[in-house]
Amino acid sequence: MSYCRWSSDDFACDLYCYADVNGGWTTHVAGSRYSGEIPKVEDALLSSDTEEYARQCQAQTDFLKDAQLVPIGLPYDGMTFRDPTLEAFRARVAMLIEAGYRCPEWLLASIDEEIGEESATRDEKPC
Repeated sequence: MSYCRWSSDDFACDLYCYADVNGGWTTHVAGSRYSGEIPKVEDALLSSDTEEYARQCQAQTDFLKDAQLVPIGLPYDGMTFRDPTLEAFRARVAMLIEAGYRCPEWLLASIDEEIGEESATRDEKPC
């Protein structure tokens, strides 16, 4: 399961985070970002105007074709991290955010929710 990808938040995300099929959680940190203001595309599920949605997608695609990638310039650029637990994964993501890497605002809350669900499952006692 992917938590976020570089394309998340209209290509403004610096992290690609997922539950690894080999166990644990993997975080890849981008080494570069698109320069300039990337046109936003509204959520397709919330869009009531398909023509406007298509126009937004085309504007974003056109921008990205010509946009330059520039180095991020932070300490963990281009690195990959593997964490054995959700708690360690959450700490890693929080550290990367603190260092200045961008990701969706909801990412930490999503991890917290999963930690809570995992904890509740562990705490359940058989009947």
